[in-house]
Amino acid sequence: MSTGILIVAHSPLASALRQCVLHVFPDDAASVLAFDIMGNMPFDEALAGARIALDQLKEPRRLVLTDVFGATPCNVAQKIVDGNRSRLIAGASLPMLLRAVTYRREPLDILVARAMAGGTQGVMQVATAAPQNQARKKNDQDDNDHQQ
Repeated sequence: MSTGILIVAHSPLASALRQCVLHVFPDDAASVLAFDIMGNMPFDEALAGARIALDQLKEPRRLVLTDVFGATPCNVAQKIVDGNRSRLIAGASLPMLLRAVTYRREPLDILVARAMAGGTQGVMQVATAAPQNQARKKNDQDDNDHQQ
């Protein structure tokens, strides 16, 4: 059984995230939908639009991703999920979304855990001078150190 994914976020983030994920998973276009909430959109209009978008997903299970906890998109999304057949995760990112699409055939509880792990594991400090995942050594010179 598959899970449909709805991204509810500030405009144009939801659509942009969807386009990015479809670049990697073009066959999943019907299972990954986006609903952008414009800055001046009334709450009731946003809620109605999000409900319509959620109903367009054909899968019996749904995962809703939103950008910022406590902001209008998240508040709207909280009203459309039921906690049983649909779940909500705030803090959406492309790594989270890619992980969710990759594992959307897993049970919903496992999918939520995998999506959240994708989001947290996708955040890392990237070294500019040393190769990734290698700490600088005491004797390494700074980029601004021009000793000869």
